[in-house]
Amino acid sequence: MKKVKIQKTDLEVSALCMGGCPLGGYGWGDVSRQELVNAVKTAATNGINFFDTADTYGLGESERTLAEALGSDKNNVVITTKFGVRVENGKTTYDNSRDYIFSAVEGSLKRLGRDYIDLYQVHYRDGKTPLSDVAESLERLREQGKIRYYGLSNIHKEDEIELKSLSSNPFVSFQDEYSLACRKNESEMFSFRDDFQMTPFTWGSLGQGILSGKYDKNCKFEANDRRSRDIYVNFHGEKLLKNLEIVEVLKEIANETGKSVSSVAIRWILDYLKDSVVIVGAKNPKQVLQNAESLSFELNAEQIERLEKISKE
Repeated sequence: MKKVKIQKTDLEVSALCMGGCPLGGYGWGDVSRQELVNAVKTAATNGINFFDTADTYGLGESERTLAEALGSDKNNVVITTKFGVRVENGKTTYDNSRDYIFSAVEGSLKRLGRDYIDLYQVHYRDGKTPLSDVAESLERLREQGKIRYYGLSNIHKEDEIELKSLSSNPFVSFQDEYSLACRKNESEMFSFRDDFQMTPFTWGSLGQGILSGKYDKNCKFEANDRRSRDIYVNFHGEKLLKNLEIVEVLKEIANETGKSVSSVAIRWILDYLKDSVVIVGAKNPKQVLQNAESLSFELNAEQIERLEKISKE
């Protein structure tokens, strides 16, 4: 299993990280909780030692399901969870205040059944709390032994400006949406990696599933699947048609390599954005195993170029 050492830490994690959003049991269509538990177990027994979740996924259900599925193994893997999204009375707001961070970490620790969190990430900035204040709060939690390291999620140019203003950068990682279907954040991904010595994690790595090769231009989703909404652009209009062109090239390369379509899409990120960790959710063990194929091969230069060309935005 290919490992990545997270910058400025002693954490060595699998280059493939299991994403915990589907574990929340909400917004991805009909899911079986037992299948979700089995997916986590399959990941752990096949060398995946890195699991990403958040307190807002299923309003805590993802963290609880992850802890249940891992059982006694939960202390033998690396877990990252996130804070900063508050859902109260059906209203969602962002909060990076000291009081909320201290409250949120206690909730996550309880649901995860752990004494500490390996990597605690700011899910979204709240637009008012300075990054220096956020870092100070997180450093206090680190000193208390409740978290080991901390990072950023959904980064923006403003974060880059604030990081430059800090005397030193205490954040060890960052994550943002990045895939063959979404390259709008590419310059930031390289900049944060190279200029700030932070390890990049990619979410939406399969474009919410469009890059798995399972869908065509007539794909439809039930109302309980977030992908039915227009905001999930990968499955609607001209963007869907463009993505299906990418999928055709992925299928060609899958045939050439004897690997799954999804694993080729994941492999492109690993080969193109070096030293990155690819976060991919899964709803069942079969999907986990298909995704894990990405760590058993590499794309050649011509295949990388073909995918780079067809996916240029």
